[in-house]
Amino acid sequence: MSGSDTGGRPEEGIVDDRPSLAVFGRTADAWFAEHGRPANMSLSRSLDPAAHVAAARKYQRGLHDAGLAGITWPRQYGGLGLGAEFQRAFEQAARGHETFGDVFTIGLGMCAPVLLALGTDQQKRRYIRPMLRGDEVWCQLFSEPGAGSDLASLATAAVADGDGWVVSGQKVWTTYAQHSDFGLLLARTDASVRKHLGITMFVADMRSAGITIRPLRQATGDQEFNEVFFDDVAIPAQNLVGAPGNGWRAATLMLMNERAALAGGPISSPVTLAAVTELIRNRGRQDDPVIRMRLAQAYVAQRGADLFAERIAAQVAAGDEPGSFASIGKLAAGRVARQVAALALDVAGLDAIAWDPTEPDGSLWAYGELYAPSLSIAGGTDNIQRTILGERVLGLPREPQPDRDTPFRELRRSP
Repeated sequence: MSGSDTGGRPEEGIVDDRPSLAVFGRTADAWFAEHGRPANMSLSRSLDPAAHVAAARKYQRGLHDAGLAGITWPRQYGGLGLGAEFQRAFEQAARGHETFGDVFTIGLGMCAPVLLALGTDQQKRRYIRPMLRGDEVWCQLFSEPGAGSDLASLATAAVADGDGWVVSGQKVWTTYAQHSDFGLLLARTDASVRKHLGITMFVADMRSAGITIRPLRQATGDQEFNEVFFDDVAIPAQNLVGAPGNGWRAATLMLMNERAALAGGPISSPVTLAAVTELIRNRGRQDDPVIRMRLAQAYVAQRGADLFAERIAAQVAAGDEPGSFASIGKLAAGRVARQVAALALDVAGLDAIAWDPTEPDGSLWAYGELYAPSLSIAGGTDNIQRTILGERVLGLPREPQPDRDTPFRELRRSP
């Protein structure tokens, strides 16, 4: 099959054996028919976290071995080198099935694009394929107790030591750090320049001596988030991502991809529109005009978010950065999740507060209501997204930043 049949030319030295879109779609449908399992938050939560991650690794390995992973990624690093239309065909086949986005979205949706854009050839060849196979799980080491929305205020320090670096500090809200093999770490390497300029990105081996991980329990009862402490952790020079001091550029790229990933579908969103529709039927509320109106509004909002997510995905697949428009998708996805969770709570009524423990989905509606607000925080708060859109899309004046040009070491910071 010629390169023109699939929308691109083969890499030099690689035989062009890419499938047609129809063949690829049938392969994806057949794989999910045989190996897929229904998306079911109750089933996922019934597993202990280690078992859940093990199941996720097995799933991702199966996708890779079937030729269904890294669809738009470069072939020389383990991807398939196909166009966005193939990614859409895969997503259609995967609809309604468990895809373990909670385990892999950070690695595949955020870390990998940064490594592909800024990493060395050695880093790409070392990390991308194992990530695609699910052999290695990745996390994001960005936020700190004093640097959340104002990420550029991060204080974790990396000091040059011989041909490597030594890192000390603390990170927080690190998803699945306790199950991760590697993470992309932001650390301050120069305190003499303004806060946005003295930051550098590294690949951190999460099994390194000096790393301590402490899980944090959420309102839902889950323990996905963690505090991560770095006590004189040695990082070799080859783990530097990009140039020293260029970490803010890397962080911005990663955050744009995070927003694009969240716009494509909130990570492990527990209450889906399909589940709420089924709940409405089961409760005999399908003829209630108010419920029908709210369901229709949720459907329209969901469809709009889905179409916008497809636009962003096509942009990324074409080799472009998600850009500030990813903030629109992220805002929309978070709003839909809250809208659907609130509708489910109203339909379930008191059963969302006290339920029969023998019912598999008994706690789902309460879980969804507790979970949904987090989607207005993950990937940057809604107010941050609106500020980004105001400044970078609408061209409004920038928010005042009196400390923008102040060297980091001169900033007044909380003890």
